[in-house]
Amino acid sequence: MTTKTGVADAGNLIITGVVLMLLGDLLFALNDAMGKWLVASFAVGQVLVIRSVGAFIVLGPMILRQGPMALFRVEQKGLQFIRVFMATVDVALFYAAVAYLPLADVMTFYMAGPIYIAALSHLFLGEKIGWRRWLAVLIGFAGVVIALRPSTAMLSLPSLFGLAGSLAFALSLVMSRYLRSTSDTTLVTWQTVAALITGIVLSIGHWQPGTIVDWSGMLLLGIVATCAHLLITRSLKLAPASLLAPLQYTLLLWAIILGYLLFNDVPDTQIIVGAAIIVVAGLFIFHRKNLKETVPAEAVPPDGH
Repeated sequence: MTTKTGVADAGNLIITGVVLMLLGDLLFALNDAMGKWLVASFAVGQVLVIRSVGAFIVLGPMILRQGPMALFRVEQKGLQFIRVFMATVDVALFYAAVAYLPLADVMTFYMAGPIYIAALSHLFLGEKIGWRRWLAVLIGFAGVVIALRPSTAMLSLPSLFGLAGSLAFALSLVMSRYLRSTSDTTLVTWQTVAALITGIVLSIGHWQPGTIVDWSGMLLLGIVATCAHLLITRSLKLAPASLLAPLQYTLLLWAIILGYLLFNDVPDTQIIVGAAIIVVAGLFIFHRKNLKETVPAEAVPPDGH
């Protein structure tokens, strides 16, 4: 009976992790669309500054609940710094890319993220990946290539921003998984502080006045992004990164939908075909993952977030 209960608890944890990842991805898609709208009129640094202020509207009560000093009692400070650095690079490069490219185009670059995550999780987290899932990962990458419409345009500076940002994003997620004993509040707070500092530096000489709608949009951007980070950070503590990675493909679908509704960007046939291949490959990876390879309930920190 105890064994069956343990298996059921593990199954509940992994299902919860999947749901949280899907919700986090939806919020990230909304965040991305809002960010594209804002960086069309404001410098990336300015958006990062106000976005970070908005983030602390959510983080403030959580920091008080946890205790401010807990932010400084973290494990493996070197890895914590690497994670914060990668998360900051991801955000800055994404906004730099989306300022010049359609939302769906930038997200196709980010669809390589799950491929990086699967490989890195296999190498550094000990999460075993079978040959069938490796094959599905390669097929998914082929879908990315189709969606990207291979050409010299892929080597443009905004495209390189997108590629580098996707790698930084994948590394930050793997680090979040590795540092799962650190509270969600601490993880997200430090990456928000880093984004704030980076934004201040980048906004020097580029600050522009805005309307109440503009400032409210930037603050809301921070609130939405923080909620997305918290959901995804928590999901990575409940389920293996290699299982959750394919769910990132839903970002491409949301990008296509929001890009059309908000910016009148109509995806061409190659984008649709590539997206379909990516989703099918991702679903296959999800299906092949053994649900018993998960984090035991007692390993999840009871920080209440």
